[in-house]
Amino acid sequence: MIRIENLGMVFSPGTADENIALNNVSLLVNPGDFITVIGSNGAGKSTLYNAVAGTYQPTSGHIFIRTGDTNTEREITREAEYRRARYIGRIFQNPLLGTAGKMSLEDNMMLCYHKGYKGLKISLNKAMRDNFRERLRELDMGLENRLSDNVELFSGGQRQALTLLMTVLSKPSLLLLDEHTAALDPRNAELIMNLTLRFASEYHLTVMMITHNMNHALEAGNRLLMMDRGDIILDIDAAEKSKLTTKDIVQRFKDIKKQELANDEMLLG
Repeated sequence: MIRIENLGMVFSPGTADENIALNNVSLLVNPGDFITVIGSNGAGKSTLYNAVAGTYQPTSGHIFIRTGDTNTEREITREAEYRRARYIGRIFQNPLLGTAGKMSLEDNMMLCYHKGYKGLKISLNKAMRDNFRERLRELDMGLENRLSDNVELFSGGQRQALTLLMTVLSKPSLLLLDEHTAALDPRNAELIMNLTLRFASEYHLTVMMITHNMNHALEAGNRLLMMDRGDIILDIDAAEKSKLTTKDIVQRFKDIKKQELANDEMLLG
């Protein structure tokens, strides 16, 4: 569970370049939620992710998390990014960012197991390699036969699929997907999307997914958020989302902007 309370992010405050990237955002992400996040460039989507992951420290507000089976909520607003990486997974648009290209596939897999494993240290042995092969077969890409190959030899689709699998196996409390299919060709993009939906269901993941693909935004998950100018302007549940079309979403956005303009004109009076 993630609870965000009045989160603000201001870049270059007090200068001519001041930019309010997040404007007192509040959000509750429940365990098992799969939330699709849409909005134009500059709406605040990636900034929100950076604040949750710890890449940026917010100007104001608070972030709380409840991990694993515990019922205890704790604040992580100022916690370092590397500490949050133990329970917050993130996959970026660039498929090269999630794996170490100069390392072998089995060494990459070991890194994810060390991250997700909570007990004594584990070592690479036959049993681990057999486990890796079993997991890699889930991707249906033949990677189970390439454990000793360096990952830089793999295609973008293979590397993104591997990144997804490794992140899932590290058992994150929250998985942040930052346009993770956008840089792939249509075939691989659909493959990665199908794997995402399957893993989210099988591993009972809590997911937030930024996407510009309106079909994915409407068809995937149980909630849809729309952001604009650092605000969450729509939060639509599964029942309502199932009735909407792309045209409906566009019209909702236009209606909100029209109302904002009318409010501004009233204030200027």
